[in-house]
Amino acid sequence: MTLIKSISGIRGTIGETPGEGLTPVDVVKFTAAYGSWIQAQFPNQKVKLVLGRDARISGEMVEHLVLGTLQGLGIDVVNLGLSTTPTVEVAVPMENAQGGIILTASHNPKQWNALKLLNAKGEFISANDGAEVLSIADQDAFSFAKVDHLGDVSEDPDYIQKHIDAVLKLPLVDVKAIKDAKFKIVVDAVNSTGGIAIPMLLEALGVHEVVELFCEPNGHFPHNPEPLPENLVEISRMVKKSKAHLGIVVDPDVDRLAFVCEDGEMFGEEYTLVAVADYVLSNTPGNTVSNLSSTRALRDVTENHGQEYTASAVGEVNVVTQMKAVNAVIGGEGNGGIIYPELHYGRDALVGVALFLTQLAKYGGSVSALRAEYPNYHISKNKIELTPEIDVDYILAEIQKHYHNYPINTVDGVKIEFDKEWVHLRKSNTEPIIRIYTESESHTTANSLAQKIISDIKEIIKSK
Repeated sequence: MTLIKSISGIRGTIGETPGEGLTPVDVVKFTAAYGSWIQAQFPNQKVKLVLGRDARISGEMVEHLVLGTLQGLGIDVVNLGLSTTPTVEVAVPMENAQGGIILTASHNPKQWNALKLLNAKGEFISANDGAEVLSIADQDAFSFAKVDHLGDVSEDPDYIQKHIDAVLKLPLVDVKAIKDAKFKIVVDAVNSTGGIAIPMLLEALGVHEVVELFCEPNGHFPHNPEPLPENLVEISRMVKKSKAHLGIVVDPDVDRLAFVCEDGEMFGEEYTLVAVADYVLSNTPGNTVSNLSSTRALRDVTENHGQEYTASAVGEVNVVTQMKAVNAVIGGEGNGGIIYPELHYGRDALVGVALFLTQLAKYGGSVSALRAEYPNYHISKNKIELTPEIDVDYILAEIQKHYHNYPINTVDGVKIEFDKEWVHLRKSNTEPIIRIYTESESHTTANSLAQKIISDIKEIIKSK
């Protein structure tokens, strides 16, 4: 069993003993720590938080624990019930709340759950803030309210609709164009809350026909919930069989988005952001941001529009920070996470769907033809397992020395650029491994580059 206490929240597998899995004791402890931290940020104020969850099996149990704990602290809660991560993020400022909690383990399998923590802007808390929350939890530095000062709970199950309404108001979302295109779309929502949100959105956008696949929000994931090609066999088959224009895939909390072309081939999770950014940049010129491990294609598209691309450290919080620093009009991550600040600073599959369908409707061709418009890169993802005696910082420093003649970025690990190829090495925060991502215009070259770097690392370890 696993319990991971990170700066952005706590996640783990349900069950076992406290401190080893995500048990009720751990849920209460970390909820109390976060609630106490929020109260300290807003002294002498009655604190209000927004709560929402995905549809995983443990969600209702965890929800009850979180609600009771926050009430016990004297905090008022607006409970959205079954919701999405971006919906909770949108709800926090709409409610004038001081923060929010999302109960979701994102793309992790059904035995996992997590508490994701938001600030008053509806954005994930910073590294420093997360460290403070963990410190409060470690010290049990919280106390609960007396009986006359307990928090109140109100329910608002309509926030997905409010979220959709906000998406429809965006200037770059053209409902008429989408309706006129008479799209037929297959949706795979992995039996979580995307099964509520995405069909609702498509209906509001005027999509002609929607074929629902795994859209019952019961938490029984029919396949691995990460939207990778190997997990999307059924929707690929269904898109072809039903002669749909495309397939839409989201993860359990609806912050990651992938598309399936009309021929059943994958559009490519890395290219979700690339395509949407292309559409946004053609209408609103500005800067773009993605993390260091995302495809170079976004940089190419951005520069084709005469704009500037910059890379951030890996992690949504880091992407958002960099987007604000350069006033980016769009950004995100290569895992299908689109961040469109016109609505809010968070990965949002609903925004991504609306912008992509507008783009596709105006383009007038097939999804596969649109994909062919973009540079074709291939990413190879590898890792090296570490033993305790290996000094990772030393290895990364030696790699830097070895490739000092090439452009190197050390914002997050070491990224080396070789013309239109790159390699990114970074130490995992949760596992004893070095992650090695490489990208090239061919699978073979990307894999060869990875093997060359792995060989270099092994030689460094051997010679030390």
